[in-house]
Amino acid sequence: MRCIIAGFPFDLMKSEVLHKMQGIKPEPVTGESVIISRRTYPVKQVGQILTRQDRRDFTAEQITRAMNRLGFTCRPAPAAVTAPVSTVPAATEPSPDEPEAAMPGSHHAYS
Repeated sequence: MRCIIAGFPFDLMKSEVLHKMQGIKPEPVTGESVIISRRTYPVKQVGQILTRQDRRDFTAEQITRAMNRLGFTCRPAPAAVTAPVSTVPAATEPSPDEPEAAMPGSHHAYS
């Protein structure tokens, strides 16, 4: 299958991808991924191995599109983990009607 990656034409075959990725240890997946021989690889790692180009020279989308066309299963980037929202109310400023001694950290004593 002919595809354009980083502006260069490549003729990729599924058997060639399987052969080139054989024995390659998958890096941790932080973005889009592709499953090759029951192993999940970051698409940028696969793209670098297949094209011998720097990962900055091509997009994950270009590799994902080529891998999908060859019949490989591709997965989107994992959802970003968000910190739980705190249910503790934020500290509030004392109103002008409250005495200064009511403020935390205040060491004034009433006379």
